[in-house]
Parts: sequence; structure tokens; C-alpha cells
Amino acid sequence: MNTEITKLPEGMPQLRVMPMPADANVHGDVFGGWIMAQVDIAGSLPAVRRANGRVATIAVNSFLFKQPVFVGDLLSFYANIVKVGNTSITVNVEVYAERNRLQAETVKVTEATLTFVATDEHRKPRQLPKLDATVGA
Repeated sequence: MNTEITKLPEGMPQLRVMPMPADANVHGDVFGGWIMAQVDIAGSLPAVRRANGRVATIAVNSFLFKQPVFVGDLLSFYANIVKVGNTSITVNVEVYAERNRLQAETVKVTEATLTFVATDEHRKPRQLPKLDATVGA
């Protein structure tokens, strides 16, 4: 287990949340499934923007828990699109925990890669919209 203390990445996280006692076992360790659900939400946000609409998670390509997460940690979820297909969007999500906020200890706790597919109103795969070349120019 890597215990390297780090800093939060540059830029805004997709999601920030603090796990509560209901999200953990009796020892204060946050359930992995709760973290996975939050990663899915964070990863879906850039996918929804790129798809300009509804997406569904079709694969969890990788998921690594690097450090435990505790009740009271402030979690920051950073999500970036790493691949775009005809209907699919692959997103990398990194999760950092700020612990002992008086001492500003920050550790990377989770990293994952998920694939989403754009869906239509009937929940069937649909083509991703073309990017406008003038956007951001």
C-alpha cells in the first residue's frame, strides 16, 4: 500500500464529498461499494457533457483502492476523458482524500477507468455528437 502524501491536482474536481458514518463499517472504514458509486457519478459528469445527454456505464475497466477511506475524509474526485469512440467515452477518475485537515494531509486513495455509452430516449446506443471546431477557438 502506497502511503505517499501528495497534493490535489490542478483544476476543479468533478465532485467533492465527505463520507458519513452510514457509509462505513463499525470501525469507520468507508465501504468500497460506496466509493465505487461516487466514482461512477464523478466519471459520468464529463461523459454526459461530451455526449450532450444521457449516458450509461457499460464497463469498469479498472479499479484500484490504494488507501483506505475513513469517515470524515474530504474526498475530491478528478475525472478526465481519455478516449472517445463512436458511441463510447472512456474516463479516468482519481480520488484524493484530505485527512487531518489541520495538518493538510492529502493522499491518493483510488483510481479507476470507466467506459460510458451515449444512449437515446429508448436507452439504445447513439452516435456521439461531432465536436464543433469553432468551440473554444
